[in-house]
Amino acid sequence: MSDAAWAVLEPLLPPAGRARGRWRDHRQVLEGIVFKFRTGVPWRDLPERFGPWQTVHGRFARWAANGTFDRLLAAAQGRAEVDWLVALDSTIVRARQHTAAKGGSRSEVSDAPAAG
Repeated sequence: MSDAAWAVLEPLLPPAGRARGRWRDHRQVLEGIVFKFRTGVPWRDLPERFGPWQTVHGRFARWAANGTFDRLLAAAQGRAEVDWLVALDSTIVRARQHTAAKGGSRSEVSDAPAAG
């Protein structure tokens, strides 16, 4: 994350707490959260440079619950830094015939040749 981006985000984050053990700064944790969602890597597989995955995940959950991410998004929208025209979801769901729930609708297979 660039220093310029951090300068915008830092004031929007909650004050740093004093937890037991070694404190991970917000920038390191936020970079871990961004890495996780950019790459799709499971929480447990986050590189060590972001700190323990439990710390990154815990702070993500806390920030999601307390509205921190809402503030970050509102600030980005206010600065016109979110281009919703290119924010697309590329998720593809694949399922086999046997993955359907039991008791679902069944279609009849016809022996007639296909039209066309």
